[in-house]
Amino acid sequence: MIFVILGTQDKKFPRLLEAVQKKIDEGKISKKEEIIVQAGSTKFQSKDMKIVDYMPVKTFEECIDKADIVICHAGVGTILTALKKEKKIIAAARLKEYGEHVNDHQLQILDNFTKKGYILALEDFDKLDIILKQAKNFQPAKFKSNKKYFLLSKSFPFIIKKAPCWNFVHLYYIIMMVSGLKDPTMMHLYTLALLYTYLEIMSRRFLS
Repeated sequence: MIFVILGTQDKKFPRLLEAVQKKIDEGKISKKEEIIVQAGSTKFQSKDMKIVDYMPVKTFEECIDKADIVICHAGVGTILTALKKEKKIIAAARLKEYGEHVNDHQLQILDNFTKKGYILALEDFDKLDIILKQAKNFQPAKFKSNKKYFLLSKSFPFIIKKAPCWNFVHLYYIIMMVSGLKDPTMMHLYTLALLYTYLEIMSRRFLS
């Protein structure tokens, strides 16, 4: 089974579903392959994919457990959730130029996780079938959960509750002070991970 995850953002990401549908129509993805999509705000019609806007947390996790391959947007929360379940992940970045996100930070996320051997990057959507073939023999690096990240994730709701007006810069420096991290790239990823993981968890709870 292939599980496609577009996240819970209010911005649409039809490009990824169009790429999957194109490969089905070309016969490069079998019509017998079960494909489940968590589409969020993206509206897409397909007789070959089971498309659900939003899922309860339990259903979402069951789909990840069942999936042979996860195809997703390059959201930190989504990637980390699948990594912790040791899944093969093909990730694609949402881009500002297509109105898929407010900026191109997902390109940096995609690059960092790819370089560490955790995921396969889908940069040319027309080559999805090639990446899917690579995924069959791909052995992702084992994800090592960071204790500092875990502790910060636990405390993040408290931070937001006590200071809801804090912006990204404030969070960046608070996390730097608490964790002792110095590398700007890792700091950026940690801040995004905390922010998006928390927002995704809260949105799923609200919608479940």
